Amino acid sequence: MAWEEDRHERTEKATPKRREEARKKGQVARSREVLSTAILFAGVVIFYFSGQMMVRSMKEVMALFISGSGTFELTQESARTLLEESLRIFARILAPFLILPLVAAFVSVAQVGFLFTSETMKPNPQRLNPVEGLKRLISPTSLSELVKGIVKLLFIGYVAYGAVKEEVYGLGALTGADTMTILFYLGSSSFRVFLKTAWVLVVIAALDYAYQKWEMERNLRMTKQEVKEEFKEAEGDPRVKSRIRTLQRDLARKRMLADVPKATVVVTNPVHLAVALRYEHGETGAPVVVAKGAGVIAERIKEIAKDNSVPVVENRALARLLYREAEVGKEIPVSLYRAVAELLAYVYSLRSGV
Repeated sequence: MAWEEDRHERTEKATPKRREEARKKGQVARSREVLSTAILFAGVVIFYFSGQMMVRSMKEVMALFISGSGTFELTQESARTLLEESLRIFARILAPFLILPLVAAFVSVAQVGFLFTSETMKPNPQRLNPVEGLKRLISPTSLSELVKGIVKLLFIGYVAYGAVKEEVYGLGALTGADTMTILFYLGSSSFRVFLKTAWVLVVIAALDYAYQKWEMERNLRMTKQEVKEEFKEAEGDPRVKSRIRTLQRDLARKRMLADVPKATVVVTNPVHLAVALRYEHGETGAPVVVAKGAGVIAERIKEIAKDNSVPVVENRALARLLYREAEVGKEIPVSLYRAVAELLAYVYSLRSGV
């Protein structure tokens, strides 16, 4: 099997995505021992509380047939009446057992939650392949199931033998007893035997469920390469993402530089930083940063400003504050209103020649 070949490389725990994919395929930790034990417990409880009613109902059926055996005249009406009465009694006998499907559904949901998948119903040609069937037959999983079955049978058999042995001594007291007394004793002794062996069934079911969980976790483990590939699929190839971020930055930079000609003033420090501000009375509530940059970008902002007759003013402190605290496309912080207002007043005075 492929998993067995690289099991030593599967050192990583399954990711949430891997678990979800496995769940969609029906690969979940489900113990048949838990299900069978729960159904067995439910069946015994039903017999314990409904046994006498079942016996009485069976007596009614027998009495129904025997009482009229000598005088019964078979007609369409009498046959229908007999059938309806018999079905009514049998329905009363079988009604308590309708709980068993509900118990099975509850136990299944308790183990794996609500799960419906059509993957297990899809046709698989490999299931018809005798070679693959032989491999599954002699696989480690099959052998482990065989060993578990043998150990379970021996263990339960040993405990049950001791419990039955204790009950055998009471059979001598049934000599000469009527049928109901014998049936009552057999029922109560069977219930006592079940109680003495029930803890074995519970332990086996718990161990099997733990084993199924461990086995599922082992089968879901991943190699480091699989984890990396899944991360790439989920997050994207880092090289592609880096390229996308670069393109996004370039586009944002181009849009930003395209807004420089609309600026009212460009503040510099004067070499390393440049911040372009736009303010129109009645149009913007406060000056807005239309562009900012350092190094080459700062030089490009200043070039565009000069080409479009936008004033470039040197103010080292203000330039540093604007570059650090203001964001492109947003109004300047309130703390810088006064300094920027003085700068704009200076720019307007240059325009008016005052």
